[in-house]
Amino acid sequence: MVVRMEVREGQSPTQWWDYRRKGITYESVEDAGQFIAPRPRLLVLSSVKGWPYSLKKLIEMTDCYVNYEVERVWRVVQGDLEGAFGTDDLKGFDLRRRLLIGTPGIGKSVAVGSYLLHQLLHYDAEQIHVVVYCLGGELAYVFDKTTQTVTEHEGELHIINVMNFLVWQRKLKGYAIYDVDKKGREPSGDFPPSKS
Repeated sequence: MVVRMEVREGQSPTQWWDYRRKGITYESVEDAGQFIAPRPRLLVLSSVKGWPYSLKKLIEMTDCYVNYEVERVWRVVQGDLEGAFGTDDLKGFDLRRRLLIGTPGIGKSVAVGSYLLHQLLHYDAEQIHVVVYCLGGELAYVFDKTTQTVTEHEGELHIINVMNFLVWQRKLKGYAIYDVDKKGREPSGDFPPSKS
């Protein structure tokens, strides 16, 4: 399976959104007179083959719309990544699990997962070697930037074994997106890192 992505120019707001760091996250600067249109779009991400979420659900969805809320999620992840790297071994990492709660069916969480995937695939290949996009515990796509391949894996135990192999055997640095559409399908405690 080949997943192709293309960045298209979106509808630019009259003023870009500003964020300030607050603890271990970012929040919007409320007094900056920010422009918030009814359906603001920073950009539209298109994929002829669809996105991992749409492939699982067997729905045709080639475009996802990225607004300021989706960009804010990326800023938080980017902040984690830039603060996490700096040592040559895995012991110096201070990565934390992040939880994003969305409302199924309105499309925002689909856009977040797709945008995170896009941004992580374009992130510095020396810092992020692999991106794993899990759709619940039963299906995962592994984007290996070192070999420039995408592989599909099924079954929770198999996915956990693949992820552990990437981390502990191949010593790859990576990021996992765990997309859940139903309550009770949270990641196994065996997913690396095994402690949050």
